[in-house]
Amino acid sequence: MAEIRRRKEGEPVSDDPSSQSDRRSAADSSDHVDSEEEKSPEDKYVEELSKNLPQGTDKTPEILGQALKDLPDRWKNWVIRGIFTWIMICGFGLIIYGGPLALMITTLLVQVKCFHEIISIGYQVYRIHGLPWFRSLSWYFLLTSNYFFYGENLVDYFGVAINRVGYLKFLVTYHRFLSFAMYCVGFVWFVLSLVKKYYMKQFSLFAWTHVSLLIVVTQSYLIIQNIFEGLVWFIVPVSMIVCNDVMAYMFGFFFGKTPLIQLSPKKTWEGFIGGGFATIIFGFLISYFLCTYQYFVCPIEYSEELNSMTMACEPSPLFTKQSYSLALLGLKSTSIRMYPFVWHSLSLSLFSSIIGPFGGFFASGFKRAFKIKDFGDMIPGHGGIMDRFDCQFLMATFVNVYISSFIRMASPAKLLTQIFSLKPEQQVQIFDVLQENLKNRNLLNLNMN
Repeated sequence: MAEIRRRKEGEPVSDDPSSQSDRRSAADSSDHVDSEEEKSPEDKYVEELSKNLPQGTDKTPEILGQALKDLPDRWKNWVIRGIFTWIMICGFGLIIYGGPLALMITTLLVQVKCFHEIISIGYQVYRIHGLPWFRSLSWYFLLTSNYFFYGENLVDYFGVAINRVGYLKFLVTYHRFLSFAMYCVGFVWFVLSLVKKYYMKQFSLFAWTHVSLLIVVTQSYLIIQNIFEGLVWFIVPVSMIVCNDVMAYMFGFFFGKTPLIQLSPKKTWEGFIGGGFATIIFGFLISYFLCTYQYFVCPIEYSEELNSMTMACEPSPLFTKQSYSLALLGLKSTSIRMYPFVWHSLSLSLFSSIIGPFGGFFASGFKRAFKIKDFGDMIPGHGGIMDRFDCQFLMATFVNVYISSFIRMASPAKLLTQIFSLKPEQQVQIFDVLQENLKNRNLLNLNMN
C-alpha cells in the first residue's frame, strides 16, 4: 500500500528486489505502523480513545508512592501488587466469614462493577452524542437479566416457601413469562430509540451490551448455584484461581525467561508451569481442610421447620473419609483414608491452572485491541475488578458443569416446588403412586428378612 501511495504521489520507487525484500521484512518484523501518515483512521481513533480510558496499574496511592519512590519500577510494581493482593485475600476471608448471603451480595456487586467497566469501554468506542437512552437501556437489560437468572435460583431453592405466600405465587408461576415481557419492553425501547444517523453505532452497542450480559450475568448466576451446592464448591475453585495467578506471577517474576503467549508478553512458561504445580498442591491441602467442617460442605437449603436457610446436614459420602488401596512399587498394597472430594479437587486444580489462564489471555487480547492496560483503576497494581475476575467466570462455568455431570443428584426441594405447582388432583395422584411404591418396598424388605 505504501508503494502504491508513492506511485500516486510521484515518488520514485525502487525495483531492486533486495530493497523490496528489506521493506517487506521490516514490515513483517513490526506489529505497529511506523509513521503517522501510514496510520489508518481506525488506528488513529483507537490511539486517541486509549487516552481517555483508565490505566489502572499506573494508579498508586500518594502515600504509598512516596514510600516506594526510591525503588526501581519493576520492584515498586511488585510491592504494590503484593500489598493489595493480601488486602483482597483478607477481604475474601471476611466475606466467607459473613456466610452465604454475604457471598451472594458480593457476587452481585462484582457483577455490576464488571458490567460497568466493559460497558464504559463500549461507550468510548462507539461514542454517541445526543442519545441518552442507550446508557439507560444497557442498565435496563442488566436489571432484566438479573431478574430472570436470580429469580430462577429463588424458584429452585425457595419455591416451597414462596408458593405459600399468595401474592408471590403469581411471580413464581409466571416468572419466565414476566422475564420475557420485561425483555420485550427493552427490545421495543431500543427499536424506538434508533436514529438514522447512528444506526451502525447503536446496533454495535446493542451487541456489545448483550455479549457483556452473556459473559458477566450468566457466570454470576452459575456462581450462585455453586454456592447453594455448598460453600466448598465456591471457595476451593476461587482460591485455586487466586493461587494460580499469584504463584504464576511469582515464578514468572523470579525465574521467567521463556515467553508463553504473544497476547501477554509478560507471561512465561516458567510462571505457567510453576503456578500449575503450586495450584495442585494448594488444591489438595485446602480441600482436605474444608472437608473437615460441616459449615463448608453442607448444601444451603430452606428448612420448613426453622423457616429459614440452613447449612446443617449429615455430610454426604463425598465428604466422608473412604479407604483407598494404593499399590506402591509392586509391594504390598497400602490403605489410606481420604475424602473423595479431594480427588475431585484434582480436576478443578488442573482446569484452573491449564484452561483458567486463557480467560486472562482473552481479556488481554480484548485490552490490546483498544490499546488499554486495564479495564479500570479501582485496585492499584491490579487494575479494575474485571482484571481480577476474568479467569473466575470461566472457572465458575466449569465447576457448575462438573457438578451437574458428575456430582449432583435429584434435589427434593426442586421436586417439591414442581409438585406444588400442579393441580390438587395431580398432587393426589402423585401421592397415591408414592404411597403404593413405599408399601411394595416395605413388603419386599419383610419377605427378605
